[in-house]
Amino acid sequence: MRISVRFARVFSLSGLLLAGASFVHPARADQAATATPPVVVAQRVPESFADLAAKLLPAVVNVSTTQTVRADSDDDDEDDQLPQMPNFPQGSPFEKFFHDFMNRQTEPDAPPRRMQALGSGFIIDPTGYIVTNNHVIRKADRITVTLQDNTVLTAKAVGHDDRTDLALLKVESKKPLPFVQFGNSDSHRVGDWVLAIGNPFGLSGTVTAGIISSRGRNIDQGPYDDFIQTDAPINKGNSGGSLFDMNGQVIGVNTAIYSPSGGSVGIGFAIPSNEARNVVEQLRKTGKVSRGWLGVRIQNVTQDIADGLGLTPARGALVAGVEKNGPAAKAGLQTGDVIQSLNAQPIEGKALPRLSAQLPVGSVAHLGVWRHGKTLDLPVTIAALPEPADETPQKTTVPSKTKETVSFADFGFSVGIIDTAARQKYGLSANQKGVLVTSVQEDGLAADRGLKPGDVITEVQQAEVNTPADLKKRIEAAKKDKKRSVLLLVHDSDGLRWIPFSLTGEDTSQ
Repeated sequence: MRISVRFARVFSLSGLLLAGASFVHPARADQAATATPPVVVAQRVPESFADLAAKLLPAVVNVSTTQTVRADSDDDDEDDQLPQMPNFPQGSPFEKFFHDFMNRQTEPDAPPRRMQALGSGFIIDPTGYIVTNNHVIRKADRITVTLQDNTVLTAKAVGHDDRTDLALLKVESKKPLPFVQFGNSDSHRVGDWVLAIGNPFGLSGTVTAGIISSRGRNIDQGPYDDFIQTDAPINKGNSGGSLFDMNGQVIGVNTAIYSPSGGSVGIGFAIPSNEARNVVEQLRKTGKVSRGWLGVRIQNVTQDIADGLGLTPARGALVAGVEKNGPAAKAGLQTGDVIQSLNAQPIEGKALPRLSAQLPVGSVAHLGVWRHGKTLDLPVTIAALPEPADETPQKTTVPSKTKETVSFADFGFSVGIIDTAARQKYGLSANQKGVLVTSVQEDGLAADRGLKPGDVITEVQQAEVNTPADLKKRIEAAKKDKKRSVLLLVHDSDGLRWIPFSLTGEDTSQ
């Protein structure tokens, strides 16, 4: 009733505005007749989603998994699956009972236990191919799918993709299954109506409605974040369900929610169908996903970074590192270059990994690169993204204090040379060059930038530094040239990244 009243108010207001526009002062009648009327696009709010929901519901399924979990299992999702102890009065016998029960479940010598998880999925082919989230079926010993008519089918995993959190299942059925199709997620705008269908908390066939709240959301879940945000209520169990447009086509795969309480607060995220379709097609053909790879480490160009480079305006993807013998290295790309376009399309830093991953392996892409005030067109042959290598952690020993330290009090850090003791303490390679960060002032500018002891500064303003004296000289030269900020290329445990430090006393990094 409350929604209906709200819609009624919208209609009433529109009627008043249209009615008011129809009255024209006699003296201005001629002007009104010749004036170009304003363009007004009006779309009627759906009276009901019932017909559309009835058509789509049979293709949305409940995905149930069972998994054997050991007490010493290091499963990231275990906290979400374990039951929580109810709130009993302190000293209550029930409190002691549940406390003892939970402790028995987590003791190192406790026997393995079977756990069940529920999620959602949708059928994309009458022969039984089903799309869901990878985190729904990850580490599952058994997967079953329940259709809308309560038919239960055993499913097998055709393939999965960790980077986009998508998985493809296959069930066998004696008759063709109802299915839905992917639509074009790029054709929909903020404010368009959508339906979300899934199985929140195991409640099968739940339909919720809302709008597209935003596009291109990055929620730091991976390098290819480009989520559709919606206010259609999504809860636990909706993962892997579908986000439909008003034509009944899938424009998103519901994946995550923002929720301090664990329930829906009107902020849900779905993988766009144009991204999901490509992944699903590859999983169906080969069981795995092949992605394009440039071989560069990039970061966004902030205003501080742009000031340090002399770049206007602040846009593009700053190259923080180039993979040796990778496609970018072979094309001549250098650390400190700013990639501003990909195949003549302007890009931002966060979008480059996703867009380059979509390029066919072996194809030639053209990069528009800004370098020292000049724009270059660099052709690069796209390679296949290599699989991540297993890294063995290095053991370190406690060394003596590093000598020849220099303090940069304005920035809040000190540096020293890289000696044998420093290499042992921080696990630095024998060929690591640069200046070692020996200490970082708490609550200082360097701490805010994420600098920490053990990091290595390799370049300043795109010039190599190997001693504290080199670093000091480069920073003083930037001040003399009246630069607004200075750029330090830092090698840390995650790789290379550029860190800007303001020389004017103003923090413009945000």
